[in-house]
Amino acid sequence: MGAIANTSHPGGIPIHQSNVQQAAGIPRNKAHPVLRNLKRSRYLYIIFFLPFCYYVLFHYWPMYGIIIAFKDYNIVRGITASPWVGFVNFKKFLVDPYFWKLVRNTLLINVYELFWAFPAPIILALLLNELKSQRLKKFAQSVSYLPHFISTVVVCGMIVNFLTTDGLINQLVVWLGGTPIHFLMKPEWFRTIFISSGIWQSVGWGSIIYLAALTSVDEELYDAAKIDGANRWQQLLSITLPGIAPTISIMLILNIGKLMSIGYEKIILLYNGSTYETADVISTYVYRRGLLGSDFSYATAVELFQAVIGLILLVSANRLSKKISETGLW
Repeated sequence: MGAIANTSHPGGIPIHQSNVQQAAGIPRNKAHPVLRNLKRSRYLYIIFFLPFCYYVLFHYWPMYGIIIAFKDYNIVRGITASPWVGFVNFKKFLVDPYFWKLVRNTLLINVYELFWAFPAPIILALLLNELKSQRLKKFAQSVSYLPHFISTVVVCGMIVNFLTTDGLINQLVVWLGGTPIHFLMKPEWFRTIFISSGIWQSVGWGSIIYLAALTSVDEELYDAAKIDGANRWQQLLSITLPGIAPTISIMLILNIGKLMSIGYEKIILLYNGSTYETADVISTYVYRRGLLGSDFSYATAVELFQAVIGLILLVSANRLSKKISETGLW
């Protein structure tokens, strides 16, 4: 092989060993493509490793616990040793006297949020996009983003302080000639308080997605529309909204998929016995039966039922969107 390595062309140009090996039919030592890709992108995989471990440990591995819904779970026996009961827990929930009230409250809160809260970040993004002063635009964005970073506990504390009988809102009501209202004690006010405070807290943060989508709209379209005599409103309807329509469709699909689920933290901090009629939802019921009542099998079955309905809604909304606008999650 030493002689091969030193072989030269008659004109004095050295012949590389790999070329000689290839001409002689000797296989070259090549690393596997997967190994080469791992080595080339090793820093990206190192960055990806921690999020991957997080999702495996806290999202995928806990799925094993779903089988608790089909067992009479005993914490001493453990999951595997607990006896199977099949769909008994699901049947108990379907005939539970609270079933329809929980489903109704969950759906109504989410439908009202879809009607009021979903368009709010879109409208804010469109308004911010129309601002010509960059300083004013950055200030408005900062002010609207800040509530997102306030914890739920603090937000609920602010709501309680503002809505008490001697709070700021009731002081304004009295100043306008009205009588104080016990907002947090009246069931008919709960959904309004919950949804409006949620809009205030999330509208700025939610507008980021739509502001990013607006940057992809071609500016030449606006120039052409101005030449044709289109005003700002016509440009909005003909260029801006169609330009961000795919983003709106995807976000709408995701929101429809969450119609049967709602976080229990904020509701638990705001509701009380007098507002159960409109405030009690599936997630708060699961919290009471599972964590407070230690009925883990029943609570898991209710949560699984909720997740399956959400999956059905998500798939149905995606198919409908694909037929109407050819935009979907998959």
